[in-house]
Amino acid sequence: MQHHEDCLSLLDEPTNHLDISHALSTLRLVQRQAREEGKTVLVVLHDLNLAAQFADRIMLMKRGRITADGPVDEVFCDDIISANFDIDCSVLKRPDTGRPYVLAQ
Repeated sequence: MQHHEDCLSLLDEPTNHLDISHALSTLRLVQRQAREEGKTVLVVLHDLNLAAQFADRIMLMKRGRITADGPVDEVFCDDIISANFDIDCSVLKRPDTGRPYVLAQ
């Protein structure tokens, strides 16, 4: 298989209007293809927990400006998520994967 390290895919809300099983299948497929083909994939998601589950790097925006950018574990913390989305929340770790997830209050 030929690798295309310089390839970039841009997906804007690819899971919009999908039920959770189809959303997970879609993101697993994108993740697998990206890793197998050495592609960079930029995905826009509004579901924070799906983003945290699949992303290697997260960029948050508020009012058209980047407010946070970095590895998932650095960006997903109570203070950053709360300030970015004007909510009270707790960022916890999934026991099965160790990945963060947001619990809004």
